[in-house]
Amino acid sequence: MADQSNIQSAASKSIRPFKSSEEYLYAMKEDLAEWFNTLYDLDITADTFMEGLETGCALCRHANNVNRAALDFQMEYPEVAQSLRMPTKDVVFQSRNVVPGSFLARDNVSNFIAWCRQELWIKDVLMFETNDIVEKCNEKNFVLCLLEVARRGAKFGMLAPMLIQLEEEIEEEIRDQENQGEPSPSLLPIRRAFVRKESVVDEPEPAPYAHWQQKQRVLCDMRNLDELVSNISGVLIC
Repeated sequence: MADQSNIQSAASKSIRPFKSSEEYLYAMKEDLAEWFNTLYDLDITADTFMEGLETGCALCRHANNVNRAALDFQMEYPEVAQSLRMPTKDVVFQSRNVVPGSFLARDNVSNFIAWCRQELWIKDVLMFETNDIVEKCNEKNFVLCLLEVARRGAKFGMLAPMLIQLEEEIEEEIRDQENQGEPSPSLLPIRRAFVRKESVVDEPEPAPYAHWQQKQRVLCDMRNLDELVSNISGVLIC
């Protein structure tokens, strides 16, 4: 199993307050870089984030691993899987001698994008285009797309970036409060502002999802949730 300490070490970076959307975007790249490094033994940083993924090899490899996790999840939780959209079609890609910016690199990225749209049904507002990663532009959509892919993978028990783990913590706290008939006023605004904007994310979680836990989840040894929320209450994805 991959060393998960890299993901754990990114916790404080993921929740610190930010003065601008650019700072928050940088922090998301840091979080995703740590996540990719942990999963695939890469050496990506926030500053080299797009360069490190521009051949599309790691992206396509991850897509196929999401498919494997979805299949395992479907076998273990068939009733819950019926309520989820399950990716099944593998991504065909070239993994050897792929030069950044080459036809093979563009084809890999294009195949990953097609998988996101056709297998995960990720909305266009969260998608990027092949030229975005080749020309190193539109970083925001590239990051948001990868976070959404990570979010979908987490449904099937895959290791998630710290930001996704924090989302799950907040969602669970909200569910607990709502089940008790006492929605928390301190958490509900965060759910709308930080966790996800309803206009740009996928469908609401089906009810059965609340009854199973992420298999490989890495929890942060941090302060309680109320303190955590107070630290991220000012963060918005512009």
